[in-house]
Order: sequence, then C-alpha cells, then structure tokens
Amino acid sequence: QVHVVESGGGLVQPGGSLRLSCAASGGIFSIYSMGWYRQAPGNQRELVADIITGVRTNYADSVKGRFAISRDNAKNTVYLQMNSLKPEDTAVYYCHALLQITGPLVDFWGQGTQVTVSS
Repeated sequence: QVHVVESGGGLVQPGGSLRLSCAASGGIFSIYSMGWYRQAPGNQRELVADIITGVRTNYADSVKGRFAISRDNAKNTVYLQMNSLKPEDTAVYYCHALLQITGPLVDFWGQGTQVTVSS
C-alpha cells in the first residue's frame, strides 16, 4: 500500500523560513513527479512547485526566487525550502506524487500540512 507522508509546516513570522518534507513509500515501481500544492480558505488548490523525473522543476510565479524544491531519489522524498515567507503564503500545503505501481501512473496525495505566516 502506497503512503505519502508530509512533515514540516507550522507558524512562522513574515520573512522567515520553513522546510516541508514528503516521503512516498510502499510498492512503488517508479516516480514520475512529486511536488507541492496549496489551498488557502476560499481558494482553489494551486501548484506551488513540482519536480518531474527528478530533474525538471516548475514553480508558481508567486514563489519563484523564494521557494526551492529538491528530491532525494534514494529516499523517495521531496523537499520544499520556503524562504522570505509572506502572509499570502498561508495555506494548507499538500504533497502530490504521480507514481507507477504496476500499470499506468496514479495520483497520490498527502494529508496536508498547515503553513501560517503571521506576526
């Protein structure tokens, strides 16, 4: 059974930093992509950053230059380093993984972790 487990998040002051981690485990044949989405109250879930085939990265315009995504292939883990955080970054952050188990690619989501940026 596949598990996608997030850690990190919490309360931070504007200008501060946080690091999110997400590990995928359980019968994974290959990982096509892993990344982070976020959803603030009243808003749709949006892509923050993802990393495809462990090499190509994508970022939302709102986080470019402040956030960095990386992946540890040996651990099936993706990290999101968030710097210069702003109140508008406040949201629930969800890890997303597009995995191959035994057939076509399948979407998996973590349970979400709250990030609050406030003084």
